[in-house]
Amino acid sequence: MSLSIAYLGPPGTNSETAAMAYVEHLKQITGQECILCPDPTIAASLQTVALGEAMLGVVPVENSLEGSVSVTLDSLWQLDDLQIQKALVLPISHALISWASSLSAIHTVYSHPQALAQCQGWLEKSLPSSQLIPTNSTTEAVMRCSEDYETAAIASARAAELYLAPILAHPINDRPENCTRFWVVGKQPSPGGSHTSLAFSVPANVPGALVKPLQTFANRGINMSRIESRPTKRSLGEYLFFIDLEADARDPRTREALAELETYTKTMKIFGSYSIVCN
Repeated sequence: MSLSIAYLGPPGTNSETAAMAYVEHLKQITGQECILCPDPTIAASLQTVALGEAMLGVVPVENSLEGSVSVTLDSLWQLDDLQIQKALVLPISHALISWASSLSAIHTVYSHPQALAQCQGWLEKSLPSSQLIPTNSTTEAVMRCSEDYETAAIASARAAELYLAPILAHPINDRPENCTRFWVVGKQPSPGGSHTSLAFSVPANVPGALVKPLQTFANRGINMSRIESRPTKRSLGEYLFFIDLEADARDPRTREALAELETYTKTMKIFGSYSIVCN
């Protein structure tokens, strides 16, 4: 039986590239055949997995230039039973794709908000008067500007090739060292690995409310590679805290820290322990 994998589509997105990289990784290890299933949004990809309509989902979680992908974090918190199976780190290279004869003819640029942000400096310098319009995906942007000689899209060179679209400039991301971390998520139990991701809320927004939760890791020499707050969406000033640990949740020391952490939190979710694959 083929393994179904949801991702942010249509074909040609960086999420599809990440999904294909994971498929290749699986083939080398297990020989597993896979079917890629495009979804219109990141949230829809995670929902597809949560509903059992796909076995796995590949979603972006963090970019080296623009930080976290908030919709991934928010959706993972809201949905039950999803566990991180693997993390993939991929280099990201953006191209300006357009049927326009020159940059001066372009008045509108479409792309996913993350891609627009990762190319902000280039856009300010090269297309300072153009209107920037966000889309659900970089590939959707290419499709929206098809045959329109006053618009452009920011997407991958692969998307340009797939949709027979001209590339005016490449690469245009503000720094060449541009990488995105993707999570492979599913409903299977976490396989374990070098990193653990979790999130929690605290009982009250008072001075020092975060000190004791974080001290549980410091006291045991467990390093946090990332911490970020996100609004709970219930009340102004209420936050969730997302943390990545350089530790396996199955390790006795980590289990001890997580047990103590739970006594200081209002709600806590462990999204799983996993290994990281760099391409």
